Amino acid sequence: MERVEAIILAGGLGTRLRGVIGADTPKCMAPVAGIPFLDYLLRYAARQGITHIMLSLGHKSEAVTDWLSSRHFPMNIDWVIEPEPLGTGGGIRLALQACQARQVFVLNGDTFFDIPLSAGLLQAHQHSGAETTIALKALKQFERYGTVEADDRGIITAFQEKKACLAGRINGGIYCIHRTAFLNRDFPVRFSFEKDYLGQHVAEGIFQAFESKGYFIDIGVPEDYERAQQDFPQLFSPA
Repeated sequence: MERVEAIILAGGLGTRLRGVIGADTPKCMAPVAGIPFLDYLLRYAARQGITHIMLSLGHKSEAVTDWLSSRHFPMNIDWVIEPEPLGTGGGIRLALQACQARQVFVLNGDTFFDIPLSAGLLQAHQHSGAETTIALKALKQFERYGTVEADDRGIITAFQEKKACLAGRINGGIYCIHRTAFLNRDFPVRFSFEKDYLGQHVAEGIFQAFESKGYFIDIGVPEDYERAQQDFPQLFSPA
């Protein structure tokens, strides 16, 4: 069976949720309808045919690994633990070094975006020859997110800062990355994937857009975390 790999960035501090979930709970373990958010991401990954998950862990990593020891999922799950906060880029690089596939999916541990991975994102990525393909979500009336601009070929041309928007496409937090091309780049030990990689290299024309209308939610703020409590029982069958 072909190895289909995905990284889940599960080391977030969850600062904005601490008043809701407490300081000792990693954001990826925030309970949604009584079930850790990470559980939903892993079930989604299984549905998408992922055969190997690499968790990028940091803050309170033992809460995640202890929980995994009592659960069973239909794929291999490994993890790397940041020795110190490495930023989103450093966390991805550390996890990619432990992967083997040529193309690797990356998912944010606090975001759920229901898109086709192998049958959609990967196909678009391979067809375009991009170094990284980004899943985009069209939203209306928002101010929490920056917007992403692309030309008529789907090549991403700019990332705009957060501001109030009537409509626009946002970065949905799922990527398909050419592993060796990314690892061959020279970055500091700690760096931001969004600013130091995407923002600094967008002019090279190496990033491809993949737009999807799938359900999207980012639980990083209390109001959307509460919305997930209502939505997820309808989106997922019982664990």
